[in-house]
Amino acid sequence: MRLRALRGATTVVENDADAILDATEELLRELIERNGLAQEDMVSCLFTCTDDLDAEFPAAAARRLGLGAVPLLCSREIDVPGSLPRVIRVMLHCYAEPSAEARHVYLREAVALRRDLQEAQ
Repeated sequence: MRLRALRGATTVVENDADAILDATEELLRELIERNGLAQEDMVSCLFTCTDDLDAEFPAAAARRLGLGAVPLLCSREIDVPGSLPRVIRVMLHCYAEPSAEARHVYLREAVALRRDLQEAQ
């Protein structure tokens, strides 16, 4: 098994707790499914939000999915002028087979962040 980091991002329409939780849960489910992860494969999970999102912690969505034993951390994204608003990003550290391809996930308006990763859409 090899340690790797999986990336993903999504957006929400408004700064609302349910919107943040639902979008983060959707993102995590997709990341877990595409990469065939089990909870015991997960090492840690880092979340960032743009400055315009503060109604809820994205990590709460991970706990809703039963990932309470995985260390979780939330932080702020750098506020770059002109950057995409209302973005939730994730970096999930996990163990995987060396031959398994890393499948990153970008949903909703966040697909614009990594157009170079077409398989991540």
